[in-house]
Amino acid sequence: MSLCFADPAAASWPLHVVAAEDLAGFRDTLAEPHRRWLDAAGFGAGAGEVVVLPDAGGGIAGAVLGMGDAAARARGRFGVARAAARLPAGVWHLEARLSPEDRDEAALGWLLAQYRFDRYRKAAAPGALLKAPAGVDVRRIEAIAAGEALTRDLVNTPAADMGPDELEAAFFDLAARFGAAAAAVRGADLLARNLPMIHAVGRASARAPRLLDMRWGTAGPQLTLVGKGVCFDTGGLDLKPSSGMLLMKKDMGGAATVMGLARMIMALDLPIRLRVLIPAVENAISGDAMRPRDILTSRKGLTVEINNTDAEGRLVLADALALADEEETGAIVSMATLTGAARVALGPDLVPFYTDHDDIAAALAGAAAKVRDPLWRMPLWAPYEPMIEPGIADLDNAPAGGMAGSITAALFLRRFVDRARYVHFDIYAHQPTDAPARPRGGVGQGARALLEALPAVLGV
Repeated sequence: MSLCFADPAAASWPLHVVAAEDLAGFRDTLAEPHRRWLDAAGFGAGAGEVVVLPDAGGGIAGAVLGMGDAAARARGRFGVARAAARLPAGVWHLEARLSPEDRDEAALGWLLAQYRFDRYRKAAAPGALLKAPAGVDVRRIEAIAAGEALTRDLVNTPAADMGPDELEAAFFDLAARFGAAAAAVRGADLLARNLPMIHAVGRASARAPRLLDMRWGTAGPQLTLVGKGVCFDTGGLDLKPSSGMLLMKKDMGGAATVMGLARMIMALDLPIRLRVLIPAVENAISGDAMRPRDILTSRKGLTVEINNTDAEGRLVLADALALADEEETGAIVSMATLTGAARVALGPDLVPFYTDHDDIAAALAGAAAKVRDPLWRMPLWAPYEPMIEPGIADLDNAPAGGMAGSITAALFLRRFVDRARYVHFDIYAHQPTDAPARPRGGVGQGARALLEALPAVLGV
C-alpha cells in the first residue's frame, strides 16, 4: 500500500503537540473558550490524550495531542502517531516545536500508522492524513515508509502464500521496479553451484530451495545484504511443538527486512553498489530430510555437524555469506530471525547486533538513537569459540548446554566471512502487541538504523 503525506496545498487543521510540562504555557496561548474546553475535557497532556477543539460554528478548529512527561516519552516511540487513529478524517498539520529527530520521527510514525494488511480482509482506509512538517525530507521519509510496508507485507503473509516461489516472485518484482538484475539458483542446481547447505535444509520440502541474487548500482562501495529466507520452519526431524510453529511464517523476516532496506536504498538512488542474497527454503519433513548428527560440507569447505535440525537458519546463511565473501565488498550485513536466545536476553523490541568493528558499532548505536530504531551491541566472545567446535566436524550448528545461544550463532556465522567488514543482526521481525505506528504483526527492525549509518558501515 502507498504510505504518503497529504497534498501540501490542501486545507488542513492544526494539531498542537504538547508535553505535560508545557501544558500551562500552552493554555496561556489559547483563547478563553478553548481553555475552558480543555479543562472540561480533563486534558492533562498525558501520552496519547487527544482533544478536538471546536470552532465558533460547531466545526473543527484543530486538536491537541498530549505527549506525557519526560518519563512517559522515554518509555515509548512514535508518540505523535497515536493521534492518527483518534482524530476525525481530514488533513492535519503539526503545530509544535520539535527537534529535527522528533520531527522526522513524527512524520515517519504518522505514515507507518497508516499501514494496513488487507490481503485477506478489508480494512478501513486511514482517515486522518498529515501534511509533511516543514524541514522533513519527504522523499526519504516516504521511501523508508514504503520499504517498511514491503517488509510488513512479506512477513504478515502466511506460508501457504509466501513460500520460496512467492518470495522469489516478490524479489524479482522488486528488482524489476528499480532496474536491478536478479537471478535464482534452484533445486539440484544448488549442488552444481556449490551451495550444499541451502540444498540440505530445503530438500525435504515439496517447494524447491533456492538462492536469490540481486545486483543494483554501478558505482560506489558495495554493500551486500544477506537475509534468512526460511519461509516456514517445522524444526525438521527435531520437530517443533505446535505452539512453536505458530509464528514460523515470520522465519523469513530477515529476507523481508533486507528486501525492505534494499527498496529504501534503491528508491533513494544512493551512490553504492548493492547486492542482496536470500537463501529461500522451507524446513520440512520427508524421507529426504537432513538428520541429527549428519555432517554437511559447506560452500567454504568447513564441515558442520547437525546437532539440531531446528538450527537451520545459520546453515543457509553460511553458504550465502561464503558466496558474498568471495568478491570484494565494502561490507556484508546479515539479518535473520535466528535465535530464541536473543529474545530471552533482549525481548522482542530491542535487536542485538554483532560486529568486530568498533567504528561500525558506534555508528549503528548513534543511528539507532537518532532514528528511534533500537539496537544493542552484543559481544563476539572469543572464549565461546570452542562451544561451536564438536570435535567430529569443524563446526556444530547447535551447541549443547543452551547458554549464549545468540552469541554462538553469531560466532558460527562469522566463520564464513574472512575478507569483508561484517555485521549480523538477530532480529525478531514481529510486533507482539499493538503500539504506536507498529500494529501487531510483522515489523522491520534494524533497517532504518543501518540506512542512517551506511557511510560508516561501508567505511567511507
